[in-house]
Amino acid sequence: MTYDPIRLEIFKHLFSAIAEEMGTVLRKASYSPNIKERRDFSCALFDAQEQMIAQAAHIPVHLGSMPLSVRAAVEHFAGNFNPGDVVVLNDPFRGGTHLPDITMVSPVFLATHSRKKGSRQVIGFVASRAHHADVGGMTPGSMPVGREIFQEGLIIPPVKLVKAGTLDQDLLDLILSNVRTPLERRGDLSAQIAANQRGADRLMEMVTRYGLEEVTGAEQQLLAYTERMTRHLIESMPDGEYRFTDYLDDDGVNALPVPITAAVTIRGDSARVDFTGSAPQQAGSVNAVYAITLSAVSYVFRCLLDLDVPNNAGCLVPIEIIAPQGTVVNALSPAPVAGGNVETSQRIVDVLLGALAQACPGRVPAASQGTMNNVTIGGQVSISGKGGPGGSQPFAYYETIGGGMGARPDSDGPSAVHSHMTNTLNTPIEALEYAYPLRILRYEIRKGSGGEGKFCGGDGIIRDIQVLTGCQVTILSDRRKIPPYGLDGGKPGRIGENLLIRKGQEIPLPGKGNVELLPGDVLSIRTPGGGGYGVKST
Repeated sequence: MTYDPIRLEIFKHLFSAIAEEMGTVLRKASYSPNIKERRDFSCALFDAQEQMIAQAAHIPVHLGSMPLSVRAAVEHFAGNFNPGDVVVLNDPFRGGTHLPDITMVSPVFLATHSRKKGSRQVIGFVASRAHHADVGGMTPGSMPVGREIFQEGLIIPPVKLVKAGTLDQDLLDLILSNVRTPLERRGDLSAQIAANQRGADRLMEMVTRYGLEEVTGAEQQLLAYTERMTRHLIESMPDGEYRFTDYLDDDGVNALPVPITAAVTIRGDSARVDFTGSAPQQAGSVNAVYAITLSAVSYVFRCLLDLDVPNNAGCLVPIEIIAPQGTVVNALSPAPVAGGNVETSQRIVDVLLGALAQACPGRVPAASQGTMNNVTIGGQVSISGKGGPGGSQPFAYYETIGGGMGARPDSDGPSAVHSHMTNTLNTPIEALEYAYPLRILRYEIRKGSGGEGKFCGGDGIIRDIQVLTGCQVTILSDRRKIPPYGLDGGKPGRIGENLLIRKGQEIPLPGKGNVELLPGDVLSIRTPGGGGYGVKST
């Protein structure tokens, strides 16, 4: 296929449009506010060799790790796929991230309607990943401060939820019997199936219109282009080793800080990222599996590329990643991992940016809030009976809360936003209060929480949530002890706070932990600000 930059640009947008449309279907068809309102999901397109070709502008921690889920599905079934198959999995040690993130993978066939043996050819895969608000486990929301993965919820290895177009009802019943909110889970799983079907249909339409040879040729050229641009980026940095260490506050079980170290070595047009020296895997749930570390590395290097460079598997070709097994950045089963996906991923990004700030000063911002401020609230909500006494049904609410972004070399950091490995929205007050027995009493910018400097870090958020019924709360947050760093003389951002307000009394809560709330109690989450950049003039 002759290289034609204009035609290749068209194909880049065609592939991305498929992933974006998948996301639109998933959002509109889903049941839970976590997916419909917060948009905690991601969709991507893969070639026949399981290389990611395109992704929508969804969640970085999902997208960088999703290729390992696709590979796990393909390896498990050894290519034994039929048209209409949909594989479901969430096992963090087989390509997943943490248990609430359920991935669906669908093969796309050239001859979808042919039954002649040997006539079918897999031309690619489509995949969707969504954070489900509950998948069982020891606490509502499936994000506990546990000590082993079995406490975190239902583990799903690669299995076919849909076989040749027919839903496996027994498997679906098994999944729904192990979650607190089966109706909501059924709706969200069905939405993922619909999203995958839309993606498969659109890819087949592309092949029908342009021909398989041109489509696969465009895929390979886009992969090669991203690889070339990544090599050009690395080559622009001075050769050398750049090392940085940052810390998680603790693991939720022990009070000691958890160090994460990265040494980024630049040699010509290739790089090595070595996490040797990082803490061993922890007793608490901050452990990250390899897929998360891979995702964070991909995200950081992608951030340094121009916006018009396609986001695909080519980005990682020039980069070698060393993540020793049994460490907090490459944990082994049965380590708990609920917080690794959401908290450790953020700290890995902070560490990599700290290292690369030495290699390319003036291009890297100060540390952002460095946490997703995860809150899960669950319990029983009363329902009115029809012609009889009222009963109750379980509910599970999950949210991440934004904060301050680090100041940039030429401007202040934005306030009250999600940053780095998360890209969700905050749940709108109206949607939250409609769906759950909760009330938002306060939702505002946390003034003065950004670090000072020539350019100031962005401010965090204050979100006060009143519970209207007794319930159980889990918080997984960080930067409550160790603040986000500033750069080039800028001051660190202000650490976050978690408070229980009961009858007017403020009771400090740990950064990670479980707490029982009574009706009328208020949970106040006050998120960190970003670090400042440069020395503030006097």
